[in-house]
Amino acid sequence: MQRIDWVEEEGATGDAGAAYGEWLKATGRPHVPHILKCFSHRPDFFRQVVDFSNTVQFTDGHLDRRMKEMIATFVSGLNRCPY
Repeated sequence: MQRIDWVEEEGATGDAGAAYGEWLKATGRPHVPHILKCFSHRPDFFRQVVDFSNTVQFTDGHLDRRMKEMIATFVSGLNRCPY
């Protein structure tokens, strides 16, 4: 049961719809994850979260992307998180 009111893809209009569309096009995924939908009422912040997440998770630093993905998968499994 969700406790945060968010906008679903079908109901997203205006800037929220544009932000969702940008994310869907960039990722090639069919749906926006619920964790990102939490920011749907603030499309400007949605974009900032996406940019920050991409920087932290998908750029090489001390760890390469492959290692970060393995850590994220392991932690998600421990937390029984579907994403």
